[in-house]
Amino acid sequence: MPKRIFEYKVIGNAFRYGALRGEMRNFKSASDRTMLKRIFEHKVIGNAFRHGALGGKMRNFKSASDRTMPKRIFEHKVIGNAFRYGALRGEMRNFNKETKMKNYKFWFCTGSQDLYGDECLRKVAEQSAKIVEGLNKGGELPFEIILKPTLISQASIRQTLNDANNDPDCAGVITWMHTFSPAKMWIIGLQEYKKPLCHLLTQFNEEIPYGTIDMDFMNENQSAHGDREYGHIESRMGIERKLIFGHWSNKEVQKRLGSWMRTAIGVMESSHTRVCRVGDNMNNVAVTEGDKVEAQIKFGWEIDHYNVNDLVAYVDAVPKSDVDALVEEYYQNYEILLEGRDEAEFRRHVAVQAQIEIGAEKFLKDGDYHAIVTHFGMLGGLQQLPGLAIQRLMEKGYGFGAEGDWKTAAMVRLMKVMTEGIKDAKGTSFMEDYTYNLVPGKEGILQSHMLEVCPTISEGPISIKVQPLTMGNREDPARLVFTSKTGPAVATSLIDLGNRFRLIINAVDCKKVEKPMPKLPVATAFWTPRPNLAVGTESWILAGGAHHSAFSYDLSVEQMVDWAAAMGIESVVIDEETTIRNFKNELRWNAIAYR
Repeated sequence: MPKRIFEYKVIGNAFRYGALRGEMRNFKSASDRTMLKRIFEHKVIGNAFRHGALGGKMRNFKSASDRTMPKRIFEHKVIGNAFRYGALRGEMRNFNKETKMKNYKFWFCTGSQDLYGDECLRKVAEQSAKIVEGLNKGGELPFEIILKPTLISQASIRQTLNDANNDPDCAGVITWMHTFSPAKMWIIGLQEYKKPLCHLLTQFNEEIPYGTIDMDFMNENQSAHGDREYGHIESRMGIERKLIFGHWSNKEVQKRLGSWMRTAIGVMESSHTRVCRVGDNMNNVAVTEGDKVEAQIKFGWEIDHYNVNDLVAYVDAVPKSDVDALVEEYYQNYEILLEGRDEAEFRRHVAVQAQIEIGAEKFLKDGDYHAIVTHFGMLGGLQQLPGLAIQRLMEKGYGFGAEGDWKTAAMVRLMKVMTEGIKDAKGTSFMEDYTYNLVPGKEGILQSHMLEVCPTISEGPISIKVQPLTMGNREDPARLVFTSKTGPAVATSLIDLGNRFRLIINAVDCKKVEKPMPKLPVATAFWTPRPNLAVGTESWILAGGAHHSAFSYDLSVEQMVDWAAAMGIESVVIDEETTIRNFKNELRWNAIAYR
């Protein structure tokens, strides 16, 4: 990273490179008042400002009176070596303050040994290169794989895995045991490795060469042997990893590898996730509560709180010309449903949401936040409950949770990141259970919220309506109204059980409602949980699932289970295989395993 970019980002714009509690507090944008370089030098260089978090701190060089940290050491640590001052697994923070994720890479590490000579190792390297080339050209992977030198010793394994830890662009390592790789060589490296890990159970050749196979071939191509040796030490050490079996050229294998990559991105981005709460938990509501300290320890989430009027100041500062321009964009992109309202009055209500959208987005960008939480009972100087504004922010990639639900807000953000770039994506959103349809053969749950459903899940036209809202004690808010797409999806609920987190994952089938609902002025979805409404609902409630969920058409049950496993938390699945008897037993067993 060029020094001039670092200085522009950190000094010029007061980039917040802290994590957890370690912020260098935002001095606003350069247009407000650029943070002076001398303040930066006093804080960081003179006083060895601690901008790390958890274990990854820029080690305290004592006070200036002891020995000021020389600037060259700071440059060497931060600029020269991309010093890791993020949180948990969080590498040097993404310098792009937009909601888009960085261009991650995955490393391919082949395990072998020097027992069979240099010619064998030459073939190992050659075949590894062909596998990586084939995977990258296969069209199924969302991220590039980078081949690393063959690993044949404890020193090379340890160095490579620590290099992966320290490379901010590396999101995970894929290991392949080409030959028998004695697993004791892997112990220290695996102990120190901190990122997602995949064990690819494959071999170079797809078929046994029956007519020519000899002992030289057997010695050089013994992945079945190497997989078991390496897998044994992973299991003995309790290493969480993804196992993918099959020939590397097989499209299904490649798709599974690509799917795991997206899960790995969810793990990596978790420690970068920062949630801004401008509304606290709804009074007396239990399921949206949670231990923010434990969430920061477990997931790396930084969950901050602001008075809603801090946001209002940003909203009030939005120039009228910007509001007018955004309103015009609304009118071009959405159907306008006046429904008897005066056009000028309707437009003014829409303009309020445009002003909130612009102000809230600037507030989130200036604070480097990726998700926002509101509460209809804590609106301060806002003229309306943010509706259309929040829907548009979710469409841009921000997470959202209502009534103080920061857990769902963070999950919506992560699930949006995990699905970024999927071709023909169907969408990801915050959602809430509302009412059942209990007619036999037509069972399901109507999903919606007062206002805030992401338009990425919409099918057909999207309209703007202005309707009264009994909650919030503010003027009638504008909102986007639509119906959702059909098809399979997943609904997830992250809950705090007091001694642990549990992720509940329900496979659902989204359907069209049987009849129009002309008097319902909100976006809606209608789904039947698997295996059916009765078992799905009973299981969800047995597990303690919330009425809010993070919902996606574009992620699988497997991906969400893998994410929970990588984060070290319990997960339970409700799908076509679920029975109440077995599900209750699983909950009992988990209570012992995760306590």
